[in-house]
Amino acid sequence: MSGTEMPAVGRSVGTVGIALLVAVGLGYVVLIAVGRLLSPADYAIFMTFWGVVFGVGATLAPLEQETSRQAALAAVHGQRAGATVLRTVAVGAAAAAVFGLLILVPAMNERLFSGYGALAVVAGVAGVAFAPQYGVRGLLMGQHRVRFYGGLIVAEAGLRLVLLGAVVLAVVTGLVPVVGVVPAAITVAVGSFAWLLFVRPATTAVDRHIPGERWSGVTQRVVVLMASAGLTATVITGYPAMVRLLAGGDLTPLGALFAALMILRFPLLLMSPLQAMAVPLVVRLSHSDDGRHRLRVLLAQGIVGSILIAAVGAVLGALVGPWGVRFLLGPRYHVDAWAAGGLLASSVLLTAIQLLCAVLIARTQVHRVLLTWAVIAATSAVVLVAWPATPLVRAVLGLVLAPALGLGVAVACVLRHDAGPSRLPHGSDEAPEGGR
Repeated sequence: MSGTEMPAVGRSVGTVGIALLVAVGLGYVVLIAVGRLLSPADYAIFMTFWGVVFGVGATLAPLEQETSRQAALAAVHGQRAGATVLRTVAVGAAAAAVFGLLILVPAMNERLFSGYGALAVVAGVAGVAFAPQYGVRGLLMGQHRVRFYGGLIVAEAGLRLVLLGAVVLAVVTGLVPVVGVVPAAITVAVGSFAWLLFVRPATTAVDRHIPGERWSGVTQRVVVLMASAGLTATVITGYPAMVRLLAGGDLTPLGALFAALMILRFPLLLMSPLQAMAVPLVVRLSHSDDGRHRLRVLLAQGIVGSILIAAVGAVLGALVGPWGVRFLLGPRYHVDAWAAGGLLASSVLLTAIQLLCAVLIARTQVHRVLLTWAVIAATSAVVLVAWPATPLVRAVLGLVLAPALGLGVAVACVLRHDAGPSRLPHGSDEAPEGGR
């Protein structure tokens, strides 16, 4: 990379990083504001809705990588992306639509939303809208239109906050009697349509008349990518929905637990930039014996350090977590110290797992990433369904035991000799595309 390109890359990373931080901050404002406006029981329903919508969104996130890759590859050859981009987005939208129909089934609807049946429709529409949202983001990044990309990230979160403010203003002025679960959910869903503001600059790089890859090939690739992302989502963004679906339980304590989960998940906010840095670092270290030795030392230090930090996090969460929840959301929200400690420890473990998965991605061993998250998701589901305890206890244990086992699986996958970095293609400077 030339000296003139380095400042441009730095500015791009800075722009995206700032946009992500702003968006995360705005998202936290929305979650805290809704928590203060709703009762803990209603907040449990709202957080279940949030988990469904953003669980679907996280599952569709690979669409951004795929469309970005296709747009960038076309640009290198001085062309526009063809029909494959549109087919990629269409496959994602179809998958989201199928899920939207599933949650409309009365038994599942009632299990998730407890009488707020309209939320299934709102969640389904918002989920489908995430497909073009990620498609537009990918096209903007693939064209290196970073300002538009950052603008879309901020617009999505900002639109939700503005609309929530409008709902609150309507209550204050007497136009509506109260801020309910459904109006709050609609403000969240509308954010999924922020892509409409950026569709024109994104689609200048697309020519739908250019022949694309066969539907079967596109579908197979997108479904595999989404499967791994979906398993990850079950224990991160979509976990409240998993708890409601598999464990049930009284809404009021669950509302407080979901609030604590939202607050104590802050270690995971660091993951996007850390993973982005980890993959190329692993690739670079993999091309020499000295580098591979340094990588093994770093991995050993990271694993031991993560376990120690998780233990400290458990103590810190138990001491500060309950107070933090009450401070941010009000005295109606009570969470036990042991639960807060468990949630913070699990967040640290999940962070370590995602970094180990970045190592596997750098080695183009995506099947082992899939195995790791499958074990985590399955363990969490079994605990939520079968552990002999109250739903609240199961919800916390499912989020502690599953990452603990998953960390062991991830470590085993990384340390296997036949998984060594020396197996990267000779002379390559980066992981092959299949490792994305």
